Amino acid sequence: MRVNRRVAATVASAAVLGLSLTACSSDDSDGSDGGSASAGAGDASEVEVFTWWAAGSEKAGLDALVNVFNDQHADTKFVNGAVAGGAGSAAKDLLQSRLQTNDPPDTFQAHAGAELQDYIDAGQIQDVSNLYDEFGLKEAFPKDLLDRLTVDGKIYSIPSNIHRANVVWANPTVLKDAGLDPSATYDSMDDWFTALDAVKKSGKTALSVATTWTQVNLLETVLISDLGADGYSGLWDGSTDWAGSDVTDALTDFQKLMSYTNTDRDGLDWPDATQQIIDGTAGFNVMGDWAEAAFEEADKKAPADYVYFPVPGTDGVFDFLADSFTLPVGAPHPGGAKNWLETVGSAEGQEAFNKAKGSIPARTDADTSDFSDYQQTAIESFGKDTIVSSLAHGAAAPVATLNAITDATSKFTTGASDLATYQSDLAAAVKG
Repeated sequence: MRVNRRVAATVASAAVLGLSLTACSSDDSDGSDGGSASAGAGDASEVEVFTWWAAGSEKAGLDALVNVFNDQHADTKFVNGAVAGGAGSAAKDLLQSRLQTNDPPDTFQAHAGAELQDYIDAGQIQDVSNLYDEFGLKEAFPKDLLDRLTVDGKIYSIPSNIHRANVVWANPTVLKDAGLDPSATYDSMDDWFTALDAVKKSGKTALSVATTWTQVNLLETVLISDLGADGYSGLWDGSTDWAGSDVTDALTDFQKLMSYTNTDRDGLDWPDATQQIIDGTAGFNVMGDWAEAAFEEADKKAPADYVYFPVPGTDGVFDFLADSFTLPVGAPHPGGAKNWLETVGSAEGQEAFNKAKGSIPARTDADTSDFSDYQQTAIESFGKDTIVSSLAHGAAAPVATLNAITDATSKFTTGASDLATYQSDLAAAVKG
């Protein structure tokens, strides 16, 4: 994987922008006192791994990682703490309850970036920098990724992968039946609207979407498309005005996109929306590249059964997120957690996990020679594109901000607010 990445210049606000967490308090109340020296020491008899990978391709990825873990650490019992729920909403609620009552799992899944800031500020996770040294991860991970994981000289999680959120997935048969070229890509939202009109006219759902978090995922890609990488990043560091006319134009495009979507969207989760592409009942879908594993699981092959391309207007931009694992303060089996973190960061673990999940390894030395064609394109894009942080997946903004944006989006897409109110609500969400 190439690592000569070009990062959007406006990622200056470390407290808010997901992967640039470099300006945190130096207060030691984060619960990591001694963590850098002792993280992972203690009981290794078992490890409870708390995730939201409970079904489908996500569970397949977890299962693949567990198989490697069982080979590498046969004396540590794996306890599956997975909680179902798209993008981890149900899992995060339960996790917070457990952390607040001093009943942490041994390790938990979190999105690398601003999502971790809340746990750091609450003193709920330990510094695992010493494990990076012990496992040789500083040599295996790209330096710019390490920089974005570092808070006041400390690192609080080990990423298992890298995902891309700004991908369109499409059914070529549906597109051809609508008179479209399935190999076509689109330079702008306006160009894409023409294609969406054609699919809608053919009688199929033009754009499949699911519950609110998938709509927020769609929103962020529209903001990237219309504002550009710097303008989008500026939403999180304060250099782009949420009340500006350019944001109004982007929200207008988002509103128009939502008019092409399925009416049952709020009762679905992302696998259901992706399934509409697999089944040929919808033309297009915007989803992160975990969808690639769903197509593979359904034995679909690109480009005969599905096609993919960057969201129109975002070619050359990589909308980044990463799943990572932590060491909670008070973990009952810290030795087991250390063993799990070792597997997560290992080349073998990352190869097995990412091959099954559709993402790409964080390690630059992983063997990806038998990864899918899509994954090869993602590796290439991550190596050369401008990187921005995903909103919907915890990289661009803290949890409280994301929750407020999600609530505002739900109000808007269900008709409970108009566009002007929506824009005002978004601005208020970011200001806190």
